[in-house]
Amino acid sequence: MQTIEKPWGKEEVIEINDHYMMKKLTMWKGHRCSLQYHKQKCETIYVLSGQLRIYFGPTQESLDSKIFVAHTSITLKSGVVHRMEAEEDCVYLEASTPEMDDVVRLSDDYKRDAL
Repeated sequence: MQTIEKPWGKEEVIEINDHYMMKKLTMWKGHRCSLQYHKQKCETIYVLSGQLRIYFGPTQESLDSKIFVAHTSITLKSGVVHRMEAEEDCVYLEASTPEMDDVVRLSDDYKRDAL
């Protein structure tokens, strides 16, 4: 299993093949990932533990948010602007189509490149 350290926690790549990708993500309380969207990738988020706030919407100016807890999920289609933020330390699964590098960052707390 490949582990990718992130400024907000870590990603563990469980499986990647021509058809799908599965990752286990850990996000620390008070941290969040980039505000982003995908041109092709579709992903389903399933929370295992903790509380994860997910912001989502058609544009960065019109986002809704909802807190997801253990055993709840959301599917984010390509083009949907989104961001995950940990209300508590949390662990969640991401099942998606296999486009690993399909990320368009709109903003980022950790000063990683926005595209």
